[in-house]
Amino acid sequence: MKSFFKIFFASMLAIIITGVITVLIFIGIFASLVSSVNDKPVAVKENSILKITLDNEIVDRATDNPLQNFDFMSMKSNQKLGLYDILKDIKKAKTDSNIKGIYLELSEISAGIATVEEIRTALLAFKESGKFIISYSDFYSQKAYYLASAADKVYVNPQGLVEFKGLGAELMFFKGTLEKLGVEPQIIRHGKFKSAIEPFILDKMSPANREQTITYMKSIWDNIVAGISETRKITSTELNNLADSMKIDNAAAALNYKLVDGLKYKDEIIAELQNLSGVSEKDGLRFIGLANYTKSPEKKEEGKKGLAKEKIAIIYASGEIDMGEGEDQKIGSESLSKVIRRARKDSTIKAVVFRINSPGGSALASEVIWREIDLTKKVKPVIVSMGDVAASGGYYIACPADVILADHNTITGSIGVFGVLWNGQKLMNEKLGITVDRVTTNTHSDIGSVFRPMEDAERAVIQKSVEEIYDVFITHVAEGRRIEKAQVDSIGQGRVWSGVNAKEIKLIDEFGGIERAIEIAIEKANLENYRIVELPRQKDPFQQILEQLKGDSQESAIKQYLGFSYKYYKNLNELLNLKGVQARLPYYININ
Repeated sequence: MKSFFKIFFASMLAIIITGVITVLIFIGIFASLVSSVNDKPVAVKENSILKITLDNEIVDRATDNPLQNFDFMSMKSNQKLGLYDILKDIKKAKTDSNIKGIYLELSEISAGIATVEEIRTALLAFKESGKFIISYSDFYSQKAYYLASAADKVYVNPQGLVEFKGLGAELMFFKGTLEKLGVEPQIIRHGKFKSAIEPFILDKMSPANREQTITYMKSIWDNIVAGISETRKITSTELNNLADSMKIDNAAAALNYKLVDGLKYKDEIIAELQNLSGVSEKDGLRFIGLANYTKSPEKKEEGKKGLAKEKIAIIYASGEIDMGEGEDQKIGSESLSKVIRRARKDSTIKAVVFRINSPGGSALASEVIWREIDLTKKVKPVIVSMGDVAASGGYYIACPADVILADHNTITGSIGVFGVLWNGQKLMNEKLGITVDRVTTNTHSDIGSVFRPMEDAERAVIQKSVEEIYDVFITHVAEGRRIEKAQVDSIGQGRVWSGVNAKEIKLIDEFGGIERAIEIAIEKANLENYRIVELPRQKDPFQQILEQLKGDSQESAIKQYLGFSYKYYKNLNELLNLKGVQARLPYYININ
């Protein structure tokens, strides 16, 4: 018995000690992550090189939460990169005497093509300083090569590859699955191009959807080819021939057809960078990454002292639009409206740059946000900067602005609305053997029930609502863009456009990213001494961590398991849980 208790208590003590050690380790990691948010300013050494890798996902605005996207299995942070931070860093490096040049080490880039275009534009502006940009990779994805083509020299590993094949899109359809399950999607829509519901009712693209997809994809590809053509001095015809013929099948072919300037190994690149930056082999290269360079202080302009009182507010609207409070990558009508309202009433904020990256969502939520932007425009300049996508509800909230900017490769338009109700009667009765009986006080008390099909009278009522919302939508666009309502209807109907198309039909005013939007805001507000504030204000990192630890662990587990495919699961889940009339893009658009 004594032996038993000795073993028992020894085991208990071991468990307790292990638990305490685990907690202490976690607290150490936790404290380290929190303290990393408030690191001291980083000093940039002489003859440094700004190294840009873009390994992690790029979003418009990075969070301060150090646990966001932290992988506890590998104990590594996959912190997202903020586009505005990247653009500021490139601009700062242009005049930083300690930065000799930029080194791009690119492979896959987890960002939309419009985001890549903004970074590419910033790199081209950096080259005006006379400083070098060198790019190297073992493998360039097509998106990475588009960005790398802005460099002075583009190198690839002798056994590497440059992907160059044109754009392609694959759409997934669920009609057959729903039929087998016995679930009927009941669709009410306005607009022949409003194809958000096509995955549920068709087994392939409709002619209208195929037409719009080909149109905007060709526009985006033409812009990519034009950009590469300009910097690489290869004609657009030659580039398209290379894509069609699949001739770029190895590194030697990429060199032969002038897509790259040389085939080199990493040690040869290091030697070239040492020569360009003026450091000896003994001293070694002085790389500084984006994460650290963001923390380096920016030199104050001459004549400007202290903290400027007058401000330009950048208000971010990223993700699906819905009612209520939002979250990191989801727009909530209530929370965003409060932010816009406060910015409007703040006399120190002289102009608003409204950065939109959204495929749309709830039509009602879009209307709530539209109202606040419309009121704000009447008291101070509002400049919209569109990101990768600002379509349907994303365009709805943009249309009142004084000026609307988009990149050539932005996806926008999709001016149309729809509603969807699910009928699962066949699934319940025939597949599962479940029947549902009902009691109602009025004729249509159970309208919208998933256990029966809609009646004609109910469909007519919802169709009328959809038509009314569409009419309000195109009226807002006509008034905001100062064009005829009939013209808006002709380019609306739910049709998706690229940024280039959108400028031709007056949905946007000019091409440009967030930096250009800020320039216009400064001009319109007639500012000289000002500072930039980013809204909504981020929560304290400690509070964010606590909220994340209390958050939905199931969602995190799914995201971890599915990895890159998580966005398809998320998009399907959103479509299956739609509520009310929607103003949103037809499907998840992934262009490669």
